[in-house]
Amino acid sequence: MIKRNLQKELEDIIKKEEALGNRPRLLLHACCGPCSSYCMEYLEKYFDLTVFFYNPNIDDTKEYRHRVEEAKRLIEEMNFKSEVNFIEGDYDPSIFHSKIKGYENEKEGGKRCDICFELRLHEAAKAACDYGFDYFTTSLTISPMKNANKLCEIGEEVAKEYNVRYLPSDFKKKNGYKRSVDLSREHNLYRQDYCGCSFSKRESIERAKERENNI
Repeated sequence: MIKRNLQKELEDIIKKEEALGNRPRLLLHACCGPCSSYCMEYLEKYFDLTVFFYNPNIDDTKEYRHRVEEAKRLIEEMNFKSEVNFIEGDYDPSIFHSKIKGYENEKEGGKRCDICFELRLHEAAKAACDYGFDYFTTSLTISPMKNANKLCEIGEEVAKEYNVRYLPSDFKKKNGYKRSVDLSREHNLYRQDYCGCSFSKRESIERAKERENNI
């Protein structure tokens, strides 16, 4: 896979749209409040922004609801110049489990995660098409644990199916991850230590035990 300069690609698209006098409509798939914080702060300057919360990989209902409410609270508290809207997608963890069947024992970051990304970005592309958005993208790229090039590859592939445009991004750039941590602290956000599925939670617990044993 050729490593792309996704931040430059994003900036070039923004410049092109601004030169045309456009303020495009953007659907931001959000995995959680903390990750979406900087993404919203950055993107709202250039796009009419709507946050799309679709994460059936979160297989604990209480955890899911907590993350939804934190994402909504953050939108209400942040000082945006323009209105930022919120759409909650359908929540059905059985869809996630049916998709990743056979990959339950994969390490985090492997094929199971790619399938999960495709599931969520596919639904984001469909929503972008259904609601008439110009672009869609995802807050997942802000995580130091996520491969932005891979996410972009998946996003562009599912975009073809719905004839919408995926906005290339790597929100880790320009100190994006650091800013998300600062915003999370500023708004006292719940910061989870696993992506959401029971498999990543299990690995998170195992890592914590290893750290304790090494003290």
